Amino acid sequence: MNYQILKKNFEAHRFHTVYFKTKEEAAGYLKDTLTGEAIGFGGSMTAKEMKLDEVLGEKNEIFWHWLTPGDETRKKAAAASVYILSANGVAETGELVNIDGTGNRLSASLYGPKKVIYLIGNNKIAPDLTEAVKRARQVACTKNAARFGIKTPCVANPDNGCVDCNSPARICNALLILERPCNGMEVELLFIDEELGF
Repeated sequence: MNYQILKKNFEAHRFHTVYFKTKEEAAGYLKDTLTGEAIGFGGSMTAKEMKLDEVLGEKNEIFWHWLTPGDETRKKAAAASVYILSANGVAETGELVNIDGTGNRLSASLYGPKKVIYLIGNNKIAPDLTEAVKRARQVACTKNAARFGIKTPCVANPDNGCVDCNSPARICNALLILERPCNGMEVELLFIDEELGF
């Protein structure tokens, strides 16, 4: 991870950036920074690996559909003051890429919370936007589909990766490229120099 390039390009796009060597350092930073907030989570293996529900649940109200399944929890997460998610692909040129099946993660990352925080492991970094989109489709989405145990072509033939299927079980329904924070929203990127999530 070349944080200096990431910092230069993302901050030129009005994102705030912070660098951490480990997930424990990043979790400690969030614990010290967030108190008395309503915090929503998008589906994020990175947040799960960081045990952020435990770390942040002591002094904040947590809304995460992985803990309390259902659409009501997703709505409360989107209406929270802080929203935490990860990215499927991150371009060194300053763009974030996410792909979603339900749309809750993408919509909450664009509108609603006063602050959005992205958790970004070094495995998510790609040199440019084309490669970041490719990484999101070929790596993140296929691993997530396998994790859910759904029967899509990418799970049936993992060596082929994404084939842009039209399966009813498809979880790749919406692609979002975030070039700048949306108006009125603060977006902070936590770059963590470890392999985290998908």
